[in-house]
This record gives sequence, structure tokens and C-alpha cells, in this order.
Amino acid sequence: MSMPFYVSPDQMMKDRADFARKGIARGRSVIALRCADGIVLVAENSSGSLHKISEIYDRIGFAAVGRYNEFEALRVQGIRYADLRGYAYDRADVSARGLANSYAQLLGTSFSSGTDKPFEVQLCVAELGAEPELDRLFVINFDGSVTQADDFTVIGGRAEPIVEALQNGYDVNGSLAETLRAAVAALRTGGDVSLGELEVALLDRSRLDRRRTFVRLDGPRITELVGDEG
Repeated sequence: MSMPFYVSPDQMMKDRADFARKGIARGRSVIALRCADGIVLVAENSSGSLHKISEIYDRIGFAAVGRYNEFEALRVQGIRYADLRGYAYDRADVSARGLANSYAQLLGTSFSSGTDKPFEVQLCVAELGAEPELDRLFVINFDGSVTQADDFTVIGGRAEPIVEALQNGYDVNGSLAETLRAAVAALRTGGDVSLGELEVALLDRSRLDRRRTFVRLDGPRITELVGDEG
């Protein structure tokens, strides 16, 4: 009689985490940064139709790296969560914290269940506050862990040199143009990045009175703000 194959729970969790990290490491980086004009979301993305940055609700943006089909499904679930909560209660009750907790529960349950492969995704949820000090940035990892960033966060495969560059060359009180230039310079520490490969959006503080604050920046506008042809 053959003995059943045994893997310790610790080893299984380590293998699942390594698997997810490898998938995420293949994803190109995304940066979320606070600035005087709002919250800027910048992604390396060569596709013009498959977005890594999207709007979730009035003041909430979403960014992700990893497997597109997985984070796209999570994006749709986030929109449904926000719409249902806003309808059942009040639009002001929809928050980045609540959305991050919802994602954390879903990803944590999937990661610990062991029945399917873990999600190969890392998410960022950004919320524009009525005042700058009320801005919120949350990062949700493949295992359901959540961290809150202060002024900026970087997700993706090669975050360390980008984080270091931003720590040395980024001003949270800078303008949109200054912040975007700092983000592009940080992304270029890991290799050449063309402006044509950037996906950029702004949660615009000047639009708070119009409820929806998400604005996607097109190529000419990005080039105008950065000031080079990349």
C-alpha cells in the first residue's frame, strides 16, 4: 500500500506565496502618488486597450499588476461592491478602506484555501479625500494582507529602485507636472520607458464638486506635462 504524499502546511503556504510572487514579478510597475492636484496613478503599459488603471467610484481609483484576467475580475467585483453599498446606504459610505478590506477577505480566503492556485495579483486602491490629509492609498497583496501608504506606493516586479528614486526626488506638495516627471524618472531607473508606453490617470482635486474625479490623461497631455518625447 503506497503512502499518501504529504506536504507540511508551512511548506504549502511558502510554495503558494513563491508562485504568486513570481507571477507578480513579471508585471510592469505601477506607481500611485499624492500631489497638490490630487492622486496620480502611473503604469507601464504598452497596451492601449487593456487598462491597469481604472475608476471604481466617485473618488476611488484602482490599479493592479499581475495576471490581467484575474485583476480585471477583481476590478469588476470592486465596482459591484461600491455600487451596491452606495445604493443601499449613501455614496459617501463607499470608501477605499472598505473596498480594500473586501479585496483582502477575498484574496486571503483564496490564498489559504489551497484548493485552487493563488491569485497572481497586487492591487492598489486610492481615494481622494475632501482635504489632502484625508487622501488614502492602500495596497492589497495576493495573500490578503493590506498596507496603507502615506504619500506614494509602488507595486510590481521591480519596486525597490523605483521606491528609492521617489524617496530622493519626489515632493508630495508638487504640481501634477512635477509629480509625473518624478514618477517617469523613477520608472526609468529600471530601464528605458517610453512615454508612449505609459498609462496615466489623475484623481483630480479640482473636480471634487462634480463628484466624479477620475481623469485619464492621453499621450499628448502626458508629453506636455513631462516635457520630453521619451
